[in-house]
Amino acid sequence: MAYVNIPNDLSKIKTKLAFNLTKRQLICFGLAAVLGIPTYLFTRSAIGNMGAMLLMITLMLPCFFFAMYERDGLPFEKVLKNIARATFLWPRTRPYKTQNFYAYLNNIRKEDIPIEKNKKTPGNKAKAGQKKSAGSSRKKGQP
Repeated sequence: MAYVNIPNDLSKIKTKLAFNLTKRQLICFGLAAVLGIPTYLFTRSAIGNMGAMLLMITLMLPCFFFAMYERDGLPFEKVLKNIARATFLWPRTRPYKTQNFYAYLNNIRKEDIPIEKNKKTPGNKAKAGQKKSAGSSRKKGQP
């Protein structure tokens, strides 16, 4: 019995129009042809076949790239837009800031809460790092 494989994720399937190409690919390839073919035909007499061909390829490659490149389901212009936004438009370092929503619920502000001063612990009169000498507890004049 014949069977057809059906992919699990149907959202990745794109509608094909002609020649097994999507609408986006057809538009980009058509634009590449409109740019490349006249460029080749008009420049080959001036710069030769090889130069005209290289110029045509240089003009057509960006169109092919826009048609075929896709990263994480995004086309190239959206990837380029995200890179430009992250690099130039938004600040490089974004500090982590939070808001205490519970403070708003209780009508308590951070400035209203007093901070207790550190209390010294009793019995810890000597400073750290100092040693008591044996004669320091005797008064002057005592043997």
